[in-house]
Amino acid sequence: MSGGRLAIIAGGVLMAACTAAVLPYYRGPRTDHFDGRHFFNEEPFEEQQPSELARWQLDRHRGKWPDSAAIPAPAPPARVGGGALRVTMVNHATVLLQMDSLNILTDPVWSAKVGLEGQFGVRRHRPPGIPFDSLPRIDIVLISHDHYDHMDLPSLRRLQQRYHPRVITGLGNPGYLATQGIQGAEQLDWWQSATLAPGVRLTAVPARHWSGRTLSDRYERLWEGFVIEGRRDTVYFAGDTGWGRMYRELHARWSRFTLALLPVAPFRPRWYMARKHLSPDDAVRVAIETRSAMVIPIHWGTFELGDDGESEAVDTLRAAVSALPDRCRPGLSVLRNGEHAELPAAGRDLLTLSTMCLRAR
Repeated sequence: MSGGRLAIIAGGVLMAACTAAVLPYYRGPRTDHFDGRHFFNEEPFEEQQPSELARWQLDRHRGKWPDSAAIPAPAPPARVGGGALRVTMVNHATVLLQMDSLNILTDPVWSAKVGLEGQFGVRRHRPPGIPFDSLPRIDIVLISHDHYDHMDLPSLRRLQQRYHPRVITGLGNPGYLATQGIQGAEQLDWWQSATLAPGVRLTAVPARHWSGRTLSDRYERLWEGFVIEGRRDTVYFAGDTGWGRMYRELHARWSRFTLALLPVAPFRPRWYMARKHLSPDDAVRVAIETRSAMVIPIHWGTFELGDDGESEAVDTLRAAVSALPDRCRPGLSVLRNGEHAELPAAGRDLLTLSTMCLRAR
């Protein structure tokens, strides 16, 4: 690692440590994933040690990350109704979902860097697929957790000032957001639900990840995914997560998903990433376990967070899906920033899987 990169990391660590004392933390009753001060996963994992981070950083084998220009794309429609589902990839985990006349934005990030207010952090290699000024009116913002590449404060402030959307996130996050000038966010615990519109329901679901924006606030705010049940479709947005038994629980509650938005990167080096991040092969397992008819990969191609190259995750995912028997193969739509997919109301077939498909993975 270069001296300049080390200096940037050291400066970021110092700034994070200095701000740690003023951050609020969640207070509430103890549960099966909250001990009164800290949240934890359904399947706890051994925490990574500083020596592991140092080992990775000192012996990296980084893939290629060429900078790319924006893809020319028309502005999204103002609304989508009539049973249609339109999905636009903005960047990273930011997706515009248009369904049932609602505009739903996930983990919005428009900043040039993800980090401490853009001063320290990871720069983008590809611009957002939708310019901020080309967004339709945003009704709902979903925030899966507090990491800088998912909870981007400048973007959230811009959205609040322009659209005043309903912001929904995990326990403890609204208190932190309020200290940063983003008022009125709602919080959901795992398996809690909220009505977004008549006939449209949102449920927060477990993820296998962690939280924290400083050196001293790890696990103090809840991380989660979301399931959106519309009048016709059920969409799963995983946020950021590793593999866990929650996928069996998701299938038990929802027999199938029309669409699964699944993170597929960073996944290399696997010895470091496996505890908290899905790999492309894991994403295939998720699709099969949850009987998802269509998969759109997210969390790739914008910010270099691991050793996998810019498109390595989706290239690996394509190969993994292609290797499945036809009867076990979910639909796959790989969208680059600015591209969209439309799932019309008619002719939308759902995946039917046999026990053999599950055993094959």
